[in-house]
Amino acid sequence: MATAKKVVRRKKIRMRIRKRIKGTAELPRLSVFRSNKQIYAQLIDDLNGNTLCAASSAEAGDSGSKVEQAKSVGKLLASKAKDNSIEMVVFDRSGYLYHGRIKALAEGAREGGLLF
Repeated sequence: MATAKKVVRRKKIRMRIRKRIKGTAELPRLSVFRSNKQIYAQLIDDLNGNTLCAASSAEAGDSGSKVEQAKSVGKLLASKAKDNSIEMVVFDRSGYLYHGRIKALAEGAREGGLLF
């Protein structure tokens, strides 16, 4: 099946990325998950195994296109990060291409004030 190959390919890319990227409390990992209808982002401290803050398109509540929703999720996550005094993050695209919704989320987070 084509979908099985796609899932396996993304998993390989994801593991290759995760070998190099580690999040700490001072420099958390911005992890992204994209489903067909929603997009989710969270800031993770890998050393302690804690999620520091999270945001999703269901929480943002925008009713635009999926790309616009992703951008608003990035801005929402950036504002929550500012509340937790987090300014710099490491971006983990989770095996997705840096294009479309993933790129929009990253740009929204940058507009919100996160550095990566």
